[in-house]
Amino acid sequence: GVCAGGVGCGGAGGGVPVEAAGHRDPQRADAAELLLRQDVRGGVPPLHHRRPDGRLLHLRRGGVAVPEGGGGAPPDGRRQGRRRHEPAPQLPRVRLLLPRRGAPGRRHHHCQPLLHPARDPPAGGRGRRHADRHRGLRRGQGAGVRGREGPARGHRRRERDGCVEFSELIAGEELPEAEEAGIHPDDVVALPYSSGTTGLPKGVMLTHRSLITSVAQQVDGENPNLYFSKEDVLLCLLPLFHIYSLNSVLLAGLRAGSAMVIMRKFDIGALVELVRAHGITIAPFVPPIVVEIAKSPQVTAGDLASIRMVMSGAAPMGKELQDAFMAKIPNAVLGQGYGMTEAGPVLAMCLAFAKEPFKVKSGSCGTVVRNAALKIVDPDTGASLGRNQPGEICIRGEQIMKGYLNDPESTKNTIDKDGWLHTGDIGLVDDDDEIFIVDRLKEIIKYKGFQVAPAELEALLITHPEIKDAAVVSLKDDLAGEVPVAFVMRIEGSEITEDDIKKFVAKEVVFYKRIHKVFFTDSIPKNPSGKILRKDLRARLAAGIPS
Repeated sequence: GVCAGGVGCGGAGGGVPVEAAGHRDPQRADAAELLLRQDVRGGVPPLHHRRPDGRLLHLRRGGVAVPEGGGGAPPDGRRQGRRRHEPAPQLPRVRLLLPRRGAPGRRHHHCQPLLHPARDPPAGGRGRRHADRHRGLRRGQGAGVRGREGPARGHRRRERDGCVEFSELIAGEELPEAEEAGIHPDDVVALPYSSGTTGLPKGVMLTHRSLITSVAQQVDGENPNLYFSKEDVLLCLLPLFHIYSLNSVLLAGLRAGSAMVIMRKFDIGALVELVRAHGITIAPFVPPIVVEIAKSPQVTAGDLASIRMVMSGAAPMGKELQDAFMAKIPNAVLGQGYGMTEAGPVLAMCLAFAKEPFKVKSGSCGTVVRNAALKIVDPDTGASLGRNQPGEICIRGEQIMKGYLNDPESTKNTIDKDGWLHTGDIGLVDDDDEIFIVDRLKEIIKYKGFQVAPAELEALLITHPEIKDAAVVSLKDDLAGEVPVAFVMRIEGSEITEDDIKKFVAKEVVFYKRIHKVFFTDSIPKNPSGKILRKDLRARLAAGIPS
């Protein structure tokens, strides 16, 4: 990889092009063939799923059905290029959806934003989601939705709406062979929706080339940036409709041939049980889960001893939180990656995760991935900046999105004429090529001209022993323009006051970063990947009901 704008970049292998057994050029491969055919990589890894009733489901046949049945005829007869809704719950069947949909050349769309995009109604208005999630929707609102009351009823249901039972879908040998589909590397294969932290979600068009390049940047090569092995057991507890879980956990794990354990819902006690039962070695987390583990009295240093690697992504994590967390998992390497859906999604990877690891600094999210270019620019002038100068992070490479679905204006505002994707994130690259995220460009608080990063104050607040979680947003002020205010969740039984919190912060920061108001709340609104929904908190302030 080479970083533009006078800033260098690192990477396991020093930016050497990927050369790995079974690697295919994105010009000639499709995602299903490259990522999910396990026959060239020594067999099919097991996939485990913990049911809500506590029983464990072992699924091996589903993995076999991917390469053997991937060429079967589309069960509903839809033509190539049509979009399909897939609910993407935490179930093992999700593992089959990409190759089954990808093989016939259709776009795989995780149906998350049913209430929003009237401008791009997905799947021809035929998106399906469990009835209890949308029972109150009236026909004609947003995307067309059809629910399902109760369990499927075998062939009667098939005759009614053309659906195929999951048991028949994985029986690849029973499906007729389809004609080979003409798939181009630039065909859209996945359509995840970008995080709604600064506005309504937008459909992100990821191509076969995007997914292949991104996964190869992480796990391929003699010294991959993200070293998964066939002996590893990956924990999959993050929602599979989020690109972090889909790409860096599910697809990267499948590419490497690792086993996976799917956890449907996070629970601290169940987590400890699963780690002990299956010897989990790789644990992809998000900062809210890291906070829970760090502060939970239920977790001791021996409970999670088998974990050798903890990946943290989706939101920034401060040094204080990292240090508290590592006291609970002393045998693991902890590092942060950095990505966004539009970038395919990974921009940077912690080199402590490499097969031949490098020591990284606390708070760093790693170095830019191989075979990609990254630069830091002044958000006002667009001029490239040097090392240790914070500015907007831009990325360029074959892994980035094709664009936003049916939204050329937003695409143009995000990807410039030279192919640079502007992330909207403020960060810097230090003298050792490590990337540090300061905050979102749109979330920076301007106090009398000074810039205040909410993430910095949040990282400080949660170090207080009586604060369970916190979020910082801006509040309009006639004199200062904007002032930082905090929403705080106290631990049970705490009597900490607003003045206590203000004094705690004031001792640690310069004058313009001080908290001006504190609102106590029972919860901090976050999206499924753990990012704080600051727009919801700002809406509370605007409505005069902050608590």
